[in-house]
Amino acid sequence: MDARIDPAAAFGISLGDAHVIRNAGGNARDALRSLVISEQLLGTNEVLLIKHTGCGMLTFTNADAHGVVRSNLGDGGEKELEGLDFQPFAELEQGVRDDVKFLNQSKAIPNDVSVSGWVYEVETGKVRAVN
Repeated sequence: MDARIDPAAAFGISLGDAHVIRNAGGNARDALRSLVISEQLLGTNEVLLIKHTGCGMLTFTNADAHGVVRSNLGDGGEKELEGLDFQPFAELEQGVRDDVKFLNQSKAIPNDVSVSGWVYEVETGKVRAVN
């Protein structure tokens, strides 16, 4: 979701060679619907899950997010989002590992679809694999 990140440049991908799905935190659960469409209907056979340094999702908890919603949107906004997991994470590399594991264990992503995890370093523009 971060506008500082150009996945095509970071991975040497040409326009039209990849489906880029962005969301807050590079979250696999939020992206699952789009991944299934891309993979099942459009023939994608590889997933690169990318999170980045300095991600805002590292800076808050669910309670913090719900408090901001309540403060900014009132009871109606909070009621509509009651029970929503904003899916923050406390450690970047572990967040990547957890999401890769989620995709690899998902019955919605076939075993022949390659899933790998990466961290984009905003400070340098470089990417590194997370194992």
